[in-house]
Amino acid sequence: MSHRIRIFVLPAIATGLLMPVAWAQKPPAPAPAPPPTTTPGRPTTANPAGSRPGQPRDDLVMFLRGRVASHDGAPIPHDMLIERLCNNRVRQQVYASPHGDFSMQLGSRADSFPEASADPSSPNGYGVARKDSDMGIPRRELTNCELRASASGFHSSVISLLEVDTFGGSVDVGVIVVQRSTKIEGATLSAIPYKAPKDARRAYEKGLEAEKHGNLADARKYFETSVRIYPSSANAWFQLGTVLQKENQNDAARKAYTQATTVDTRFLPPYLSLAAMAYQTANWPDVIDLTGHILDLDPFNHAAATTYILDLDPLSYSDAYFYNAVANYKLNKIEAAEKSALKAEHLDLRPHFPQVHLLLADIFARKNNYAMAIAQIQTYLELAPHTKAADQARQQLAELEKLNGPASTSEKPDQR
Repeated sequence: MSHRIRIFVLPAIATGLLMPVAWAQKPPAPAPAPPPTTTPGRPTTANPAGSRPGQPRDDLVMFLRGRVASHDGAPIPHDMLIERLCNNRVRQQVYASPHGDFSMQLGSRADSFPEASADPSSPNGYGVARKDSDMGIPRRELTNCELRASASGFHSSVISLLEVDTFGGSVDVGVIVVQRSTKIEGATLSAIPYKAPKDARRAYEKGLEAEKHGNLADARKYFETSVRIYPSSANAWFQLGTVLQKENQNDAARKAYTQATTVDTRFLPPYLSLAAMAYQTANWPDVIDLTGHILDLDPFNHAAATTYILDLDPLSYSDAYFYNAVANYKLNKIEAAEKSALKAEHLDLRPHFPQVHLLLADIFARKNNYAMAIAQIQTYLELAPHTKAADQARQQLAELEKLNGPASTSEKPDQR
């Protein structure tokens, strides 16, 4: 138990021990006052909790409602928080719904905590059920407050509540606009399906839900319906290709992915899927063309990667660099292979492709840089000691150590 908890618990225990004595000494309570007379048809309304006696209820703001939208129409992340700041201090937080709507109930006893979710399935439509729903904040207390959205990888516009028309107990603050602060070149989400007709959007969303639950046949039908109604949806074509590929219909999947690239050349996931399929069939020229398009739109490709990079983008650029490196190596383009392999190594922190270290070992061995080749094999064996390639890698390591000499094998050289 923390010290703070003890501070509150000990007085509570002491109060409990003293209560019988205090109650015994307390004089009898006066008789309750008669209820106020009311005019028929006009029920008496108590002052809202937290308001001072005599304060008009119309002077209280109980709800701030609004919407979050991205600047380019793309969907917002699922964990988008709406924050109310007063005098530069966060006073209240709520989550936006998947569609961007939010409602913030003011005067809550849970200020400074994520107190509500905009999930419409919750008891009150926007969050957990409340017993203190009849609350509010005087308008003058909002003059030093503002609203902003908060999510990793985004920056937000700010709405000053001083400038908002606050007549009435529920205030519509309008739209908070957010913009992705990273990955400004390539796109992992296309805004096009959210401009589609309602029926196409509904079919697309049902397809996502069916795929999530493993109902591939239903998902395929929904995505086919979506692209039939609105053929300009790159997302729907991509999702259709994903389902077809899971059903082992590779030719149909390839056509769907290709259609997605035709609709939106800056929407990158279908390019990566096509590159993976070309990699599996050893179609190295296609791998280079497809990954080259992705890497041209990757900001990391235009900066020297001298350290390890944690890339939070849902599209894995490390995959694209790895496929590109292998394809260049197979086509005997060694310098290009080394460049892409080093980028893949620096991006692949999880890692997905430990074999990139074997590729780099071969490249460095070709250049007679045995110390670096040894370091790469040692890294591979640390990451994948029980794979089929591990025994062969150990044999190669022993040969390289002989070539490198005993003086340099005792320690690992620095990585590039």
